[in-house]
Amino acid sequence: MTAAWLKMTASDLGRGIGEGRIDPADLAEAFLDAAATHPLGPRIYARLTPGRARAEALAARERARAGLRRGLLDGVPLSWKDLFDTAGVATEAGSALLRGRVPERDADVLATATLGGSVCLGKTHLSELAFSGLGLNPVTATPPCVNDADAVAGGSSSGAATSVAFGLAAGSVGSDTGGSVRIPAAWNDLVGLKTTVGRLPMRGTVALCERFDTIGPLCRSVEDAAQILALLDGGQPADLRGASLEGARFLLLRSVAMDDLRPAVEDGFTRAVDRLAAAGARVTEAEIPAVTEALALSPVLFSAEAYGLWRDVIEAQPDLMFPRILERFRGGAEFSGADYVAGWKTMAGLREVWGAETAGYDAVILPTSPILPPHADRLLSDQDYYVRENLLALRNTRIGNLFGLSALTLPTGVPSAGVMFLAPPMAEERLLRLGAAAERALT
Repeated sequence: MTAAWLKMTASDLGRGIGEGRIDPADLAEAFLDAAATHPLGPRIYARLTPGRARAEALAARERARAGLRRGLLDGVPLSWKDLFDTAGVATEAGSALLRGRVPERDADVLATATLGGSVCLGKTHLSELAFSGLGLNPVTATPPCVNDADAVAGGSSSGAATSVAFGLAAGSVGSDTGGSVRIPAAWNDLVGLKTTVGRLPMRGTVALCERFDTIGPLCRSVEDAAQILALLDGGQPADLRGASLEGARFLLLRSVAMDDLRPAVEDGFTRAVDRLAAAGARVTEAEIPAVTEALALSPVLFSAEAYGLWRDVIEAQPDLMFPRILERFRGGAEFSGADYVAGWKTMAGLREVWGAETAGYDAVILPTSPILPPHADRLLSDQDYYVRENLLALRNTRIGNLFGLSALTLPTGVPSAGVMFLAPPMAEERLLRLGAAAERALT
């Protein structure tokens, strides 16, 4: 029975605990053993936390026996991207620059999740300092895509996604600055939720770009995403009962978002749109020129802030970094403070345009990424390929970050091809209801 647990949704595992069919301690051992013995485990987990996991699982067992469970996911094991602080356990953000960094307290979201009964399995690998959508990291480890062992898993929450996809965690918590939850979720056929900036507290999380950094779950179902979000903020999960697409209004974003799609991505997206429409959604196609203008601001808004935050640490020991990530950070030095301020002033105006153009729709839909997972060896040997694939990987997801939106990616049924739903800021619960209905239509 324990083998079956490794492929179940987090919510179904939680129901099993609540019904007395699953012992949280046995469940934790099943995932710890799977992670420790799986041949890809060292490429997925930076480090396991077995002592913590067992203690948390035993406490969950006692609560379950006493009828005092704290929520559906009380006793369910999750993994955490290795940029969330864990008290007494190294948090190194995939970089040799932070080797040996051991925080004294948990990140706020981990502390809240622990109070909610979550079991922390360990910390997962990621792109160096979270600054790439590919998931390629020669400094620590490069997790493989579940659909192609020679390909990268997507970044920067690469290990977070693969820990779930390979059955080494029931769900995972990652971060998303330009697509870092949604890309690895899509490439590994998972659900990924990007929350709005400020929805969840970032204290105790290694920052990349504070004006864009967000936290979100990677998991097997929309229900799991709703439950993990509630676990992270200590609130109530979105009510998904009765969710329907009947009469839902979707804007299919043309503009640049549909350019240069790989055939499999286009096929998956087309199928998804057809199924959404068959389920009762009304789909309208339109361009929003503000999207192209916003994407042009990406270098100054992302790179300038990232380099500003990390410049002193990086330049003290630049030889410790993967050269292509180092180069990307240093690109931020090309912009002045005036460029950065002017860029944000322009972006504020473009956000108003987006709001006006999309006000009549429940969500904007587009392919999560225009490409499929690139092959790791070629990324290391072919610089032009690396640059092209890295920029394309995050192109569509970055739209959600630039415009300050909430976003959800769902599998389309075509391997590694996701469909993304963009909704207004702080609309996560409404987005999850749409996602639950869309998930049924797509499967």
